[in-house]
Amino acid sequence: MRTFRNLFIASSAIALAGTLSACAQMPSQSVPTGTSQMTYHPNSIQPETTLDISATANVKRAPDIAYITAGVNEEAKTAVAAMAAQAEAMTSMMNALKSAGVADKDMQTSNISLNPVYDYVEETDANGRRNGKQVLRGYSASNQLTVKVTNLDGLGETLDSLVAAGGNTFSGLNFALEDASDARDEARRKAVADATARAELYAEAVGMRVSRIVNISESGGYEPSPAPMGRMMAMSESADMASTPISGGEIGYSAQVNIRFELTK
Repeated sequence: MRTFRNLFIASSAIALAGTLSACAQMPSQSVPTGTSQMTYHPNSIQPETTLDISATANVKRAPDIAYITAGVNEEAKTAVAAMAAQAEAMTSMMNALKSAGVADKDMQTSNISLNPVYDYVEETDANGRRNGKQVLRGYSASNQLTVKVTNLDGLGETLDSLVAAGGNTFSGLNFALEDASDARDEARRKAVADATARAELYAEAVGMRVSRIVNISESGGYEPSPAPMGRMMAMSESADMASTPISGGEIGYSAQVNIRFELTK
């Protein structure tokens, strides 16, 4: 009987030791505390180890195309007459553009309108009081055309031909690149390089080094905007009229990047 009791006690001790050993080998887990859990993430990024840098880079290129917005504005006593006059003038303008080498696909009507035109007239009544009223004078019809010009060397002559053909309004001139993707990509690369160089400089200044990029995003960059042109009435159509000088200069594209770097010792 004593021998059986000794064997039972020894077996129980071995089982308890095995249980304690298994518990010691189990991986640590989150420990609930109230309604939240405290979790340790050995690979997490601490706020004090990151550096945020924003950088902007600009790239300039000579334009290879231009967009012009030109049109006609005609006034007549009746709406029908005004529309007929603008239609005739616009047809003449489009023919002039075709003669200058502009394709049909590069011409697009951007606006057409018809509006009454009034004169303000003052009259004196029987009591000597002056009263004003609007009197219909006629109708004004306008038509605008947006044109893509690929021959920049002949842009001045193209504008002159529009005026000679009856064009009397110009509202926009915009230089651009036919394909601006290379310019935009170069601006992006320069912005990233600048941000990285500055991050390395700051890291070195505080005795650390750049470990990796945590996040990178791009903000809106600059795109060329149209250069405004004032309203111009038709000029002389004399054969010796000097060509309008036009200079495309350079246009700029920019990119802005925001990068978060991780710093380590």
